[in-house]
Amino acid sequence: MNKEVDFLQYILENIVSEPSEIKIDRTEDELGILLTVTVSKEDMWLVIGKWWNTVSALRSVLRLVWLKQGQKVNLKVEG
Repeated sequence: MNKEVDFLQYILENIVSEPSEIKIDRTEDELGILLTVTVSKEDMWLVIGKWWNTVSALRSVLRLVWLKQGQKVNLKVEG
């Protein structure tokens, strides 16, 4: 697997109640890396957070970590 996926998988496993339901797809193009996350319906609110705070924080952490390596990473959450 890729280190971006492993990093995000580790964080999400510690947030959601059903870690076996986590699915992360990685696509890369000229704009950068897109990580698309699918979780169970029950865990969706945990990943998104109230007023999108949790998902915004996850996006910020991913961007900061890989910005040092010259990569752009974005996160998309699907339910």
